[in-house]
Amino acid sequence: MNKALLVRLAPVIFLLLWSAGFTVAKIGIHDADPITLLSLRYFCVVVLLLPFVVYVKPKIPATRSEWGHLMVVGFLIQVVYFGTAWVAFSLGGSAGSVALITSLQPILVALVIPKLSNETVSKTKWIGLFLGLLGAALVIFGNSGVQAMSLQVLLFSIAALLSISMATVWEKRYGISHHPLTSNSVQYTVGFLCTLPLAWYFEPMNINVTAPFILALTYLVVCNSILAISLLLMMIRNGEATRVSALFFLVPPVSAVIAWQVLGEKMTLLAWLGMALAATGVWMVTRQKS
Repeated sequence: MNKALLVRLAPVIFLLLWSAGFTVAKIGIHDADPITLLSLRYFCVVVLLLPFVVYVKPKIPATRSEWGHLMVVGFLIQVVYFGTAWVAFSLGGSAGSVALITSLQPILVALVIPKLSNETVSKTKWIGLFLGLLGAALVIFGNSGVQAMSLQVLLFSIAALLSISMATVWEKRYGISHHPLTSNSVQYTVGFLCTLPLAWYFEPMNINVTAPFILALTYLVVCNSILAISLLLMMIRNGEATRVSALFFLVPPVSAVIAWQVLGEKMTLLAWLGMALAATGVWMVTRQKS
């Protein structure tokens, strides 16, 4: 697959892999403490990548600055974003509630990115951003409603929102294109080294090894950790951060469709309307000018 075709297909592949990850994470957290599961996930990724790194010998960052930027993005996504979102789930937060809060990410990115780069956000894109947010909210309300959440769940969800927004802006502002093996190895090593002591200190580190847990861990390692994150970073470097962030509006609708197909969860008329509205908003943001 050539690079041009991969860039075209990347949004669809990323959206499917990322959206399914919410359901898979909930399955995994049922059998393990959240930060413990994250630490195990990152350890497995590093072990899996190590033979490829030794064989391929990809180019490593040339300066301390390049090392630092890779580590910052890895910390924001792997430790703060996933850590706070998964803890919010474990504290009783519904996937809909957390998804609705993190769906604000494209709005935050659109507010910040013009101040840090030459990228501008047109009126049409702003309309698309708000349509995407409204559509994502309709999907969540239509399917299950946004449950009342505790202050802890709210704070962890907001932390997840801020961290993924900061990571997107940081990658767009300072990110340098590295070999996927290099960027993934650095960032998941950072994730493992940070989450392991957190799990040891704050959790009993319980793991119940079941068939669903093994399948969930395999998906989280291969599909979410390696494929989805690599596609996300590639899209940010090859396109506008606002356009890439707008894809997150489609995560709640696509997650709802996956749950409908896999788990038999009902899709209401309001949810279908919301999905269409979110798709329209994302199209307005991501369409290329002729």
